[in-house]
Amino acid sequence: MLYTGKTKILGVIGCPVEHSLSPAMQNAALLKAGLDYAYIAMPVQPECLQNAVAGIVALGFRGFNVTIPHKVNIMSLLDTIDENSRMIGAVNTVVIEQGKLAGYNTDSIGFIVALKKQNFVIEHKKAALLGAGGAARAIIWGLISNKIQQIVIGVRNIEKVKPLVEEFKKFIDIELFHWEDPVFQKKLGSVDLLINTTPLGMHPKIDESPAVNWQYIKNDTFVYDIIYTPQETKFLAAAKKHGNPTLNGEQMLVEQGAAAFELWTKQRPDTQIMTEQLQKALG
Repeated sequence: MLYTGKTKILGVIGCPVEHSLSPAMQNAALLKAGLDYAYIAMPVQPECLQNAVAGIVALGFRGFNVTIPHKVNIMSLLDTIDENSRMIGAVNTVVIEQGKLAGYNTDSIGFIVALKKQNFVIEHKKAALLGAGGAARAIIWGLISNKIQQIVIGVRNIEKVKPLVEEFKKFIDIELFHWEDPVFQKKLGSVDLLINTTPLGMHPKIDESPAVNWQYIKNDTFVYDIIYTPQETKFLAAAKKHGNPTLNGEQMLVEQGAAAFELWTKQRPDTQIMTEQLQKALG
């Protein structure tokens, strides 16, 4: 690819950002689409965020992704934010038009699109979440937006998660339990979708797993782990052994990137090439 003064620039800001898989996925998709764009990773310290954003605008960037720790603080620097960002309380994608910055959150889109590609029908179903960290807000809002009937959440620290549950109660029947509570474990027996949003099982701590009593889980409950390193966590391996359909976080990552790509370029990317590059980068 020959880059010139006409090449449009995209990127991702974060701290750290060296580990980001977005450049591999996005540049492959841009090349496949024949678009004169380049996507780069840019380390930005928290105290430099405002200056960095001003510089990105001054340099004529088309847009950028936002990762940890800037997803919340970036919001005060934007001209507009979409409903997903407002409800999730974070932005992961910024589009720049005539010097104006518009913020979006594609995490919930990535989660939902990946799930729907497995032919899972969300409407009127019951879901359970294990953990309620940063990713959980995007997942909960995505499920609510797609008319899930009920959500139960199992966590280790109930007090920490109570504000989140209170916030979403006006939209959905949602309950919160300690995940070792026998009542929660029994409730897992009635759910259609079981989601791990915790880092338990992620490389390098691959021997860890959320507390689930599989004897309560229906064999047709769809089990979704948003971790993608390793490709099959101990949690997913147990679900597969139990006979459940499973999905890891790989396609969620691809689809949230694809949604950002579409916001910047107004074109749908080749998600197959993005998946191939992601897998290659992961080894």
